[in-house]
Amino acid sequence: MTQRKDPPSPVAGRSAIGARADRLVRRVLPRSLLGRMLLIGFIPLLVTQGISLELFYGNYLKIVSRRLSAGVVNNIAMTIDMMERYPAPADRAWILDDVHQRAQLLMTWREGENLARVGTNHVLGPVDDDLVRDLRGAIGRPTFVDWKSDRHIVSVFIQMPDGVLRVDTPRKRLDVAPVWLFVAWATGSALLLFCIAAFFMRNQVRAIRRLARAAELFGLGRDIDPIQPEGAQEIRKAAVAFNRMRDRIFRFVEQRTSVLAGVSHDLRTPLTRLRLTLAMLPREGDIRGEDLRPDIEDMIADVGEMEHMIEGYLSFARGEGAEVPSQVDVRDLLDEVAAGVRRIGMHEVTVSVPRRMEIVVRVAAFRRVLSNIVENARRHATHIWLSARQKRNSTVIYIDDDGCGIDESRRESVFRPFESGRDGGTGLGLAIARDIIHAHGGEIRLESSPSGGLRVRIIVPN
Repeated sequence: MTQRKDPPSPVAGRSAIGARADRLVRRVLPRSLLGRMLLIGFIPLLVTQGISLELFYGNYLKIVSRRLSAGVVNNIAMTIDMMERYPAPADRAWILDDVHQRAQLLMTWREGENLARVGTNHVLGPVDDDLVRDLRGAIGRPTFVDWKSDRHIVSVFIQMPDGVLRVDTPRKRLDVAPVWLFVAWATGSALLLFCIAAFFMRNQVRAIRRLARAAELFGLGRDIDPIQPEGAQEIRKAAVAFNRMRDRIFRFVEQRTSVLAGVSHDLRTPLTRLRLTLAMLPREGDIRGEDLRPDIEDMIADVGEMEHMIEGYLSFARGEGAEVPSQVDVRDLLDEVAAGVRRIGMHEVTVSVPRRMEIVVRVAAFRRVLSNIVENARRHATHIWLSARQKRNSTVIYIDDDGCGIDESRRESVFRPFESGRDGGTGLGLAIARDIIHAHGGEIRLESSPSGGLRVRIIVPN
């Protein structure tokens, strides 16, 4: 039993045709951005010039050509009618001379001759067709129009019963302007505009190329200077964003390098104590557990200290990039941080937020920043004020205390890792805080508080 084959699907056929057409278009189109931008600008310009040329040449010029040829043909027809009414040689000569004086038509009578050819030796444009059509309609005799013997004269040969009448008319009475002049105008203006557009587009593409080159060098690990923003507004924004990304990555690498350098420095002391303690343990004889208890407790304390350090290193190096940003109310966030610090004995905490404010942040990471700063303030102050203000493009959070503050000369250095290890800390609290704030595109600053202590200003973009 044979199986019937289903006919090919029309949709599949159209998809295959579309794919082939897409491949063909991609082969024909230029690959560079500059080439495609110029093509996008040149094709509409060329079409516009073609339409303009057709509208002018195809309508206005044709109307003018018909009217000019009709005027010349009417003069010729009237002259022939008068010659037929007054056939005497003297009258004919007077008629031809009068027409030459009044209508600028030089007519020559060639008695006994016959036309060798009829029609016209064509020129580019509608004027020759209009002249031949009008001659055929008004005169109804065999004619031949010569456009090429003299560039300034158009000769019309008309077959009469007893000879040939030659009519020489100035070309300017029939031809407004050569068609190549219109073509040259359209082509020249298109090329001029194309060159101007190419000049400006080239500057824009140059800025994009510099940005691409800088990104490539930066990806190869080379130290490059910041890019000078130039070009269109979007390209300038891309350059500014690249410079900010470059600074963040450099800061990230610098901080992580400092962490790695601090690992060997800070862990060396407890490791040395452990080594010395193990070296002092007795290796022979009977050993009682009570005698080893102080050494074991010291080693446990050293291990706990190392765990505390390593946890701080991992928290700093791990960052908070995996958390998804979400919208949170600033008042709720500050109340939660204040409630947390009150639970550990700090009751003098005031929260002041005049109205509802919402920010988009990584909530857990941002809460960690506020908790670290408030915890530092709790160690040195008796009262803490948490407040927030809404500005034009950002939300500003203030953390004030009445403690001893920090000298202005040290307000930048305390953000560096391992700068301060007081109170059993690793000196990473403010470094982690600034790292998280910068990851949100914000800023953190240390200032003098109106309450006499330290003010931490956190700026978060809306």
